[in-house]
Amino acid sequence: MTLENLSCQKSFGGWHKRYRHRSNVLGCDMVFAVYLPPQAEEGWHLPVLYWLSGLTCTDENFMQKAGAQRLAAELGIVIVAPDTSPRGAEVAGDPDGGWDFGLGAGFYLNASEQPWSRHYRMHDYVVHELPALIEANFPVSDRRGISGHSMGGHGALVCALRNPGRYRSVSAFAPISNPMECPWGEKAFSRYLGEDRSRWREWDACALLATASERLPLLIDQGDRDDFLDTQLKPQALQQAAQAAGHPLRLRLQPGYDHSYYFIASFIDDHLRHHSEQLND
Repeated sequence: MTLENLSCQKSFGGWHKRYRHRSNVLGCDMVFAVYLPPQAEEGWHLPVLYWLSGLTCTDENFMQKAGAQRLAAELGIVIVAPDTSPRGAEVAGDPDGGWDFGLGAGFYLNASEQPWSRHYRMHDYVVHELPALIEANFPVSDRRGISGHSMGGHGALVCALRNPGRYRSVSAFAPISNPMECPWGEKAFSRYLGEDRSRWREWDACALLATASERLPLLIDQGDRDDFLDTQLKPQALQQAAQAAGHPLRLRLQPGYDHSYYFIASFIDDHLRHHSEQLND
């Protein structure tokens, strides 16, 4: 698969690069970003942290705003940030013109309903196609972690829970914890997956925790001044599901923090260390 390099910047001794490629899974061109720490030039095969961003974001938001490169360079972790949905003139968006569905809002699932099923298979892209591409073209190992924010936090949890053995570590910032029971999730799931709510359980972290065959420790940070806390994110539902299943969860409610990248930048080092411990265990 051909990679087209779009940009390249030096950062903390390593390199931040953006690439375009043709995705067979999504049926469109996709762009992803990769941060290669300095150890990548020394012949090391490094672990990879996949970062999934939230609604309206692209590959650029996290890489530009989170400040993750400094510690990633120290720890020797490659960071890969895909886009949040398929893109292109041929890709269906929100027929109502909304920002919380369609383009920039793929929800990291595999759509079953037309017209979205043609392109919206972000789960298979993130879990299978993109890692295969990364592992074939960069000096990385198959030690994978996954994290994300908001919609991407939902995606990180679901990708890990649905694919035991695929990841060694998982964390999230302000994830949409129970999408079956919040407006963002209900809108997305009803369109991508249809009206049969029993099918939605396959993409809801709270439901998946009950039957998870692997018990990867979950690290979740959530700001208590987040405007979406009670209506969309509902971390208490995740906490209750984890307790019922006996699944290890460290949920930290951070006083004074909101939903922004100021919040992510404040605690990203904790998450990188969490992943480094698991990836290098």
